[in-house]
Amino acid sequence: MADSSELLSTLKDQKSVAVTIYNNDLALVKDFRHIDIANGEFNLAWRDVSALIRPETALLRSIVDPTGLTVLEQNFNFDLLTPQSLLNKYAGKTVSVMRVNPATGVETKESATVLAVNEGVVLKFADRIETGTPGRITFENVPGNLRDRPTLVMQGTITGQSAQKLELSYLTGGLSWKADYVAELNDRDERMDLSGWVTLVNTSGASYANAKVQLVAGDVNRVQNEVARPLAMYAKGAMDAAAPSMAQEPLMEYHLYSLDRLTTIHENQTKQVALLNASDIPVRKELILAGSDYYYFSGHGDLGQKNKASVIVLFDNKQADRLGIPLPKGTIRVYKRDQSGNAQFVGEDNIDHTPKNETVRLKLGYSFDVTTAKKQIDFKSLNIGNNVNQFESAYEIVIKNAKKEAVEVIVQEPIPGDWKILEESHSHHKPVSNTAEWKVTVPAEASSTLKYRVRVKF
Repeated sequence: MADSSELLSTLKDQKSVAVTIYNNDLALVKDFRHIDIANGEFNLAWRDVSALIRPETALLRSIVDPTGLTVLEQNFNFDLLTPQSLLNKYAGKTVSVMRVNPATGVETKESATVLAVNEGVVLKFADRIETGTPGRITFENVPGNLRDRPTLVMQGTITGQSAQKLELSYLTGGLSWKADYVAELNDRDERMDLSGWVTLVNTSGASYANAKVQLVAGDVNRVQNEVARPLAMYAKGAMDAAAPSMAQEPLMEYHLYSLDRLTTIHENQTKQVALLNASDIPVRKELILAGSDYYYFSGHGDLGQKNKASVIVLFDNKQADRLGIPLPKGTIRVYKRDQSGNAQFVGEDNIDHTPKNETVRLKLGYSFDVTTAKKQIDFKSLNIGNNVNQFESAYEIVIKNAKKEAVEVIVQEPIPGDWKILEESHSHHKPVSNTAEWKVTVPAEASSTLKYRVRVKF
């Protein structure tokens, strides 16, 4: 029960609320309220703050006269009022036990002292001690540090007019967001439509009605907390879709996304809002066969039958390609329509925060129809002394294509040490210092063979 001198502010006083949510379970809440408060000392109970508020970050300020308000002390009691918490607070105190005689229906009242509430209730009556709950327990009052809703109590002084416009800002856990994208490829895998959604999750123990919502994308450094915070329940499966897209702007080394209308984020709710919509984006599909480096300094023979080529889809985040906005990290799920016109799921991949003009690379899976057989066809060690090891080896990679159209397969071989290609059936290039790459065209329902000989030196 609140102190008699306490001034209680509820959501009825709230005029607006703004929530800025970060990627890593962190949010900044700005709660703006109109409160009638007398000059002098005040004891203000700000009801309906987040249950996961970080009290040390709370800042109360007067919009009318910032210099006229001083906070001297604040208390956050996250022990909420429940039957069990109320009983816990009465340990060692007197309660009344109400019983109804089943034969006569007469109700009697008897006083008892609560001895313990651990793993059950222990009550001491005038002539006995009983365990369990023998009847209906009644309490004289509710302790002041038990609240029906999360409440921040602040004590201080204030001067100026009695009708104050106050803003409480604080950091809290229990609010998070992530980006999810849906892409649909066209028939020839050369264009796609892309839509992005932001999923908001609220487990903070408070609701934010008609809030201005902003999202910060980027890796914000945080000091690890040593004090454990109270835990909130996981959000219920409610889903609320909103159509407007989000505007974005740079914020120091991050990006800030703002929803263009007010929205309500209910307690224990999942909400989705639109992030972007783009159509007819040029894409490139690659089939990549990636090798290993272990077989270049020893003899191995067979290196695998029916090795599968990875399916990679790439697109450029450029304005000329109908994008060109910073993409928050998230999961891109890719679909393609079958011959009946039904969209089918063909793979997904995660992307990191991607600035504009960067290339997005998605690994969707492995090709069913394009397989390879690889073997080492020659190996010899060349001893040249001076603690220098030199090896020469040759390889044959047969690429089979069961498709009804020709495909191009990119063979990537990570070659260790100082290396040189001595012979090859297809020309290679060196994208990075330790990799040789070949592009091999394989006719429809046929095969192509890549052969090469390499010398490596350690």
